[in-house]
Amino acid sequence: MQRRSAIKNIALTIGSAIVLPSWANAWNHESLKNTHLFVSASQEALLAEIVETIIPKTDTLGAKDLNVHQFVPKMIADCYDKKSQDIFKKGLESVEANAKRDFSKIFTDCDAKQKLEVLTKMSKSDNSDEKAFVGLVKNITIQGYLNSEYVMTNLRKFEFAPGHYYGCVPVKK
Repeated sequence: MQRRSAIKNIALTIGSAIVLPSWANAWNHESLKNTHLFVSASQEALLAEIVETIIPKTDTLGAKDLNVHQFVPKMIADCYDKKSQDIFKKGLESVEANAKRDFSKIFTDCDAKQKLEVLTKMSKSDNSDEKAFVGLVKNITIQGYLNSEYVMTNLRKFEFAPGHYYGCVPVKK
């Protein structure tokens, strides 16, 4: 009986060793970049301006500089339900419509104050989809920004292991 289980375990180990490399090598930059949620180039430029309005460039890099606008649709496509994905798509159109209505120009042509005003109006709107869009994009932008390599290494002084180890330090008795 032990011989059968040993042969079975050896076969599983060998099978795993053969299959695992092909599975891991199937990942590449392009397969990770593709999302089920299609965002056109103009929508990506719009989203870049939205995330830059949420976290603008100051003495530190802004959200646009850290490519958070590419992170947002990936997160929505992979981690959110169909309703949230629809709210996201409608919200992008709504941002453009509100900018055209209020300032007679597209969102990307507005100045920083006008962009902020459009997003603020949407977050206080009676339309629940507009509120949800602003909240969704704002939360994912903050998440993407705070988890970026730049913020973790330069602003938060991220240490891989919890706490720092100081070896050979004299201890007082």
